Amino acid sequence: MRLLPVRDPPMNSFDDDHDAEREFDDVDEDSVEAKVWQLLLLINPGDEETALLQFNDYREAVAEVDADEVEPIEVIGRVIDWRSGFIVGTHDLRSLVQAIDELSSRWNLSVDWNGDPDDDEFFDDLDAAELFSIAYDRLAEFGYTLWAWETDGDTYAGWMTLTRDGEPLRELATTLGINLRLGSEVS
Repeated sequence: MRLLPVRDPPMNSFDDDHDAEREFDDVDEDSVEAKVWQLLLLINPGDEETALLQFNDYREAVAEVDADEVEPIEVIGRVIDWRSGFIVGTHDLRSLVQAIDELSSRWNLSVDWNGDPDDDEFFDDLDAAELFSIAYDRLAEFGYTLWAWETDGDTYAGWMTLTRDGEPLRELATTLGINLRLGSEVS
């Protein structure tokens, strides 16, 4: 399994006054926290600052909970929602398109949906699986992969990575107990 090195967060001029941010030094490379950090780096390619903010949010969220009771993906889903990932209702196709467009715009990409999502009739003959597949194909043209993870409810959830990071992401997902699939495999 190829994992990214666990790195210290970048130092900013204001970091000297915030020792809490330096607590990252105590993370064991084999811990769940280290795996979460690796995952956040993969779903925020080139944006370590956002990954660090989300990692700090993750650590705060799990600090008061018994480690055996933490489902990493549930916490990850909350800390990345609408910034580096999404969770939308199964029948809310408009929000699904908006979420994927929002993620794509982080890398100055635009998905050609084969129609106008602002037109109400656009959604008449489509379902979430078809939208995932369209977005997956379009993003692949630019070296990105749209992923979906299994949720407990009537929702779809996902994120994007660089295509080259697919294998490390799959391995991390397996380690963290995340049932992950390519956007083209959503049914």
